[in-house]
Amino acid sequence: DKIDSYKIASLLRGGNFPLAYTYPQTMRSTRDLLRRRTKLVRHGAQLKAHIVNTNSQYNYPALELHMKNPSAREAFRHRFDDEVVQRNVNFDLAILDSYAKELKYLEYFIERKAKQHRPDYYAQLRTIPGIGIILAMTILYEIGDIDRFESVQNFASYCRLVKCKAESAGKTYGTSGNKIGNGHLKWAFSEAAVLYLRGNDKARRYLNKLQKRMSKAKALSVLAHKIGRCVYYMLKHKTVFDDERFLTV
Repeated sequence: DKIDSYKIASLLRGGNFPLAYTYPQTMRSTRDLLRRRTKLVRHGAQLKAHIVNTNSQYNYPALELHMKNPSAREAFRHRFDDEVVQRNVNFDLAILDSYAKELKYLEYFIERKAKQHRPDYYAQLRTIPGIGIILAMTILYEIGDIDRFESVQNFASYCRLVKCKAESAGKTYGTSGNKIGNGHLKWAFSEAAVLYLRGNDKARRYLNKLQKRMSKAKALSVLAHKIGRCVYYMLKHKTVFDDERFLTV
């Protein structure tokens, strides 16, 4: 209406109206495909949980098997005496088999695209311990172009690595806006923080040092924030990961 139009025009005139980032059109479809892959993987995890829960529900002994392995899925194909229950589980297994086959080709296809779109970003991200193919592609496609972030603070805020303060009249009333930003990057850096600790004694000592001042969950959030800042400067300055410098800065 007229009131909204006037307010928007006033903000534009004063340079206070934030403009949206136009994501590169050539990368947009691949980013959407990668996001769809994430949804399918999560759906697969739900199917696996349903199979395990069904096994427990009917008082069958637990099997120490990883459902991503074909042999583990095969063990459930003739496990239940009730025909209906077995059909229910087989339905889950059929979908999981299809996912296992198709996702393998899909990930290879997206990786090929990533090396075509931003080979520099992909190579740099893969030098970080804990960031594998999937996390590297997720970070690459969710960022698009690192130059769209004027500062590391803006980047960390967009990645949901810092909380938004709720302020009024100079007073802070906690935090708000937890859904502002990119949830895919938040997930990627949180996963990277956990994977960075695997087999990394120096990183574990660093985490233990943080845990003297805060909880483990908070310490992992701090580590995720640190990795996010590191990624920003790496992509900005076109450098690779430096493990010694990372833990000392």
